[in-house]
Amino acid sequence: MAQVKLRKGRVFVKLTSKDRKKVLLLIRKGKESGRVIKRALVLRMMDQGTVSPQVAQALGMTAMSARNIAWNYNSDGLGAALYDRPRPGQPRRMEQKEISQIVAMVCASPPDGYAQWSVRLIAEEVVRRKIVGKTNRESVRLILKNHELKPWLKKNVVHG
Repeated sequence: MAQVKLRKGRVFVKLTSKDRKKVLLLIRKGKESGRVIKRALVLRMMDQGTVSPQVAQALGMTAMSARNIAWNYNSDGLGAALYDRPRPGQPRRMEQKEISQIVAMVCASPPDGYAQWSVRLIAEEVVRRKIVGKTNRESVRLILKNHELKPWLKKNVVHG
């Protein structure tokens, strides 16, 4: 594992040979995000003996950020130092079954009195038919966009 030494507020990193090879490969390939490459550069520079304020100045970040990357490497390894932990985000409000029902509804003819579907009409009809408890136009718009549906264009929707 990593060796991080604290000496009067300074952090020194000593990468293992395996981790050093991975860091160099990440930097050379350049196929990761800029954030990951920057973190790899921090580890490489600190492994070469550069202190965190100098690393921070060279890479355009704060010294605390550089120290945090070193501490993450020490406590949890290379993966934790380079990559962010997954964030939970908002839970999905609609199940795939409900989304499929909405898509099927849009592919059918619009209700009586309407010539074509609109996003607003779809949102109202989904709630009226009790496919979902409540929804909004943006959720419906995203479903249509993800399924490449444009129900206001007659040629794009299959009618029964």
